[in-house]
Amino acid sequence: MPALLAVVLWGVMFSVIGHAVRLVDPFNLTAIRYVLATLFLLAILAWREGLDGLRFGGRTAELTVLGSVGFAGFNLFSSVGLTYTQPQHAALMVALTPLLTVLVRWARDGVRPQPVTLALVAAALGGVGLVITRGRFDTLASVSVGDLLMLAAVAGWSIYTHGAGRFGTWSPLRFTALSSLTGAVTIVVLTAVADAIGWQHLPSLAAVRAAGADIAYVVLAGTVVAALAWNTAVRRLGAANAALFMNLVPVTAFGVAMLRGYQPGLAELAGALITIVALVTANLYARGAPTRRPVPAGPTAATEERPATACGVNAQAVDVAPATS
Repeated sequence: MPALLAVVLWGVMFSVIGHAVRLVDPFNLTAIRYVLATLFLLAILAWREGLDGLRFGGRTAELTVLGSVGFAGFNLFSSVGLTYTQPQHAALMVALTPLLTVLVRWARDGVRPQPVTLALVAAALGGVGLVITRGRFDTLASVSVGDLLMLAAVAGWSIYTHGAGRFGTWSPLRFTALSSLTGAVTIVVLTAVADAIGWQHLPSLAAVRAAGADIAYVVLAGTVVAALAWNTAVRRLGAANAALFMNLVPVTAFGVAMLRGYQPGLAELAGALITIVALVTANLYARGAPTRRPVPAGPTAATEERPATACGVNAQAVDVAPATS
């Protein structure tokens, strides 16, 4: 399933970026990542859809906003945030994506989430909390600057995920490539400013080479493959339903730690199980619920609202359907 592929790749990427930022500062690492990834995406787009696929279709401003808050906002804030906070705190903030996406849709489209949806989101988040705190929720009491930066990063990604639903007539490849392009431009501009004022520092060629394997992973797996898989999942499942899978990002990061010799406790294993059960239950509920169509919030909603299915789930069946406006 595309959503599962994306979150697994992103879960592994936490440890990869954590190592890379020791060699290349967060802004320049993000700039290198997205310049290279965007070139790959644009090349694939031109090959698959021709020059017409490279056109913005009069939606440059909208793509600039989404690319900036999604790709630029999430990656710059999260990369810097990881230098100030513990990885488990960062992972918990990423797990807030489903809740924030539901709330963004509620605020943007006026679609009130059903109690069942909110309960499943809360259950999944509680399971993630058990995993990353080892059952000690009192350790979440201390909120650092890094935690706030991660919260801002996740809010940006939630807005981007919601906005993807408004491009129903575009292929996931086209939306990913063009929004990545606008995001990359924003990242490069902000990185140039940060380097110019001395807050960040242009890395040496030796540093880039030393981080070469990490950069290769975040460019190809963590950006090109994962972003394409994510936007495909949003198209098939809907923004809020796909966002539920973000709960598996910290669980995946936890699994990577286990492969490196980490011994999990009972609370952590219970949390992983709760998260998985909540995700499965959410999809089963979406599969069996009657169709509910939200009232369009704008004149283009009717033309861009498209049914999509994945694994038997009707993406418009419940209030976790793709958001359109």
